[in-house]
Amino acid sequence: MFRTLGGGDLVANGTKATHPHAVTELCVEGTRLYSNALRTGRILRADVEPAPCLMEFALLQPDPDDANWLRPVPPSVALAQRLNPLEREIAEQRRQSIALSELFEPFMALSAQEATPTHSITVLEGLDRINSALDLATAQCQVEMLTIQPSGHRSSENRLVEALDRDRPMSDRGVRIRTLYQHTARYSPERLAYVDQFTDGKAEYRTIDELVERLIICDETVAFIPIRDDRQVALEIRHTGLVRYLVKVFEFMWGRAVPLSAGAPYETDPDGITDIQHSIAKLLIEGHVDEAIARRLGMNVRTCRAHIAKLATALGSGSRAQLGYLIAQSGLLDQER
Repeated sequence: MFRTLGGGDLVANGTKATHPHAVTELCVEGTRLYSNALRTGRILRADVEPAPCLMEFALLQPDPDDANWLRPVPPSVALAQRLNPLEREIAEQRRQSIALSELFEPFMALSAQEATPTHSITVLEGLDRINSALDLATAQCQVEMLTIQPSGHRSSENRLVEALDRDRPMSDRGVRIRTLYQHTARYSPERLAYVDQFTDGKAEYRTIDELVERLIICDETVAFIPIRDDRQVALEIRHTGLVRYLVKVFEFMWGRAVPLSAGAPYETDPDGITDIQHSIAKLLIEGHVDEAIARRLGMNVRTCRAHIAKLATALGSGSRAQLGYLIAQSGLLDQER
């Protein structure tokens, strides 16, 4: 559409002058010469040799009275000559777009009748893509964000910085934030320092003994869950029914969690067994190994095994097998916690 003058025109000595520029441009010399021609009404043919674009763009035409002179084409005429082919091309493109729209209209109607949106669940691979989707969702969040954040075996300062970068703008614009941690988060200086960044009442934090996996929900319209232990692959869920179900799961756990400001939840019963040891006992009976118990309760394996040893001492157990039997016989798991 935009033609470039690559070869130029013949000059007096018979050689070609290189004079490249687009049809939407005029060189400095061409601009000066065309302006002079408009002011004086004509210009010598020899004077326009430095700017062959004037003839190429049909801005000058031969003087019918004298072959040595050229007369300027009025700017309105020259502009119309340049615009007419462009307008014809635009009209043709518009006609093609209308034809394509009419072609696909029946298929669009069929797509709208589908019960489940085609892209209601999106697989996000790689941290960059996951973080980009999270950044977009949190930037669009207007009412409330719900998060479940299981404690890792190692504190990740980078993750907390990333979370702060997302959460702070939301809090500043009035978005409510509710976050669930495990009880072990109460003893993480990094986590407590992060929570201290939000003291304006727009963010609430609670802890519970056991969490399974990470969950983020924005405005009850989009949810994110990991699908691999290394958190390199996640699902972005926009299916209304699934998101509502995940909201109910969150509310169920939220109602059973303890506000972070309520103090330590690890109270010791008269029998010498703490809440956390009660949770470990339940998981032991279910057949989980130490590593799995530690992961679900947000502690390292060494701490988990120390609690198991204290539980065994409290129940008078001399072996792992006997411990399971004594837990079942003690009625410990039947107690209301």
